[in-house]
Amino acid sequence: MTATYDNAVALILSATREFNADELADYQIDVSEDTVFFGRGGQLDSLGLVNMVLLVEEHIRDRCGVSVDLSNDRAMSQRNSPFRTVKTLARYVAGIVDGLAVVDD
Repeated sequence: MTATYDNAVALILSATREFNADELADYQIDVSEDTVFFGRGGQLDSLGLVNMVLLVEEHIRDRCGVSVDLSNDRAMSQRNSPFRTVKTLARYVAGIVDGLAVVDD
């Protein structure tokens, strides 16, 4: 994968850790590149997914200086949801934010 993809994964995992810090102990999700967010085997309900997407957008803005809307028409019109897993979301983010800056966490 590319550095942009790797940095997108790092941002998403950082957002996942923040998500967990804000949730009750029984609603923690895995912090892994293999995490399934939504759909079959997913760890988030629809409200949790919305919160996760907002956190990822915040992390992109705060760490890369780029404002993005991940839940736009492009995302909603895709045959396979970019929000299903960390990997699919990272590919989607990398496609939107070309040359994503290196992230330290």
